[in-house]
Amino acid sequence: MNPSKNNRILGVDYGDARTGLALSDPLGLLASSFTVIHERNPERVADRVAEAALQNGVSQIVLGFPRNMNGTEGPRAEKTLLFKEMLEQRFEGEVILRDERNTTVSATQILNETNVRGKKRKGIIDAVAATIILQDYLDSLR
Repeated sequence: MNPSKNNRILGVDYGDARTGLALSDPLGLLASSFTVIHERNPERVADRVAEAALQNGVSQIVLGFPRNMNGTEGPRAEKTLLFKEMLEQRFEGEVILRDERNTTVSATQILNETNVRGKKRKGIIDAVAATIILQDYLDSLR
């Protein structure tokens, strides 16, 4: 599905304590960090992600899928699949899994290069990771 003028795509980096969100531009070319949800309850996180999708005219959600470096799926992947089901119950559009291996490493490198440290880093690293996941997906559409 190609995004049209009013169909943005939401990128999600799902975590135990923080979930990062990124949003595409209306043309589906560029991903930008959007926000971080500070919540541990998966049901409430799913509610907030679905609400953000609705408020921003999102047609698809791209959910980072954490595989082990050897490609296998571990406990984190199982939690993500359960979270995907919760999103699908709350969101009418498509929820797409996207391999997120190395996104946190890439996000850390970006924050190192831009000299973001301490509490500020902890607060935005998940949104940066979501941006990387979403941009990777947007690039794959071209």
